[in-house]
Amino acid sequence: MPTNTESESTPPPSADFARLRRLHARAVRDSVTLVRRMTPDDLLRPTPCAAWTLADLLAHMTAQHHGFAAAALGRGQDLSHWTVGPLGADPVAQYRAAAEHVIAAFATVDRPDRRLALPEFSRTRTFPAARAIGFHLIDYLVHGWDVARTLGRPYAPAPELLRVALPIARAVPDDDSRLAPDSAFRPGLSADHHAGTLEQILAVLGRSPDWRPPSAPGVIGA
Repeated sequence: MPTNTESESTPPPSADFARLRRLHARAVRDSVTLVRRMTPDDLLRPTPCAAWTLADLLAHMTAQHHGFAAAALGRGQDLSHWTVGPLGADPVAQYRAAAEHVIAAFATVDRPDRRLALPEFSRTRTFPAARAIGFHLIDYLVHGWDVARTLGRPYAPAPELLRVALPIARAVPDDDSRLAPDSAFRPGLSADHHAGTLEQILAVLGRSPDWRPPSAPGVIGA
């Protein structure tokens, strides 16, 4: 997840903003497709997020959807919307509802430069909507990979989505904030010279493209 040191570049024009929202929705719904394939027994599986089980990751992802939706609707400064709560009796349905909620909330944002409160990043300043959507997009592109790798499922985001995501990933500060226990991203890794776009994104954000569950017999194709 980007930190409060994320730089603010000029928001894209309206056509680019519409494209960004469309690709954001694609990334989020890709994650829903993967989550729908899990079973209750999968919740205790380890994930690429250090020390997090799939249950921990899913609770985090669900909470972030609610937090960003609140931001889009003008209520982001209320920390209760960002609180990670326990998973319910049907965590898949709970996650799907949260995902659609944030997509619908971002659809109400009429301008890329509208300021949104993201208190997890900064309590003292707000962020342009285009930047906030970029934050959320990169989070769910990578968390989609986390879920896929945890479940041993293939993961192949659309090339257009990857092209938009790579510069966002490269803009995430690689500083001491990534060493915090609750950081979504770890210090960046070196990518192979011939690495594909997804592998480059993962490496920039501290994920090893070769990660696999400890019990897996081999590397899972992504």
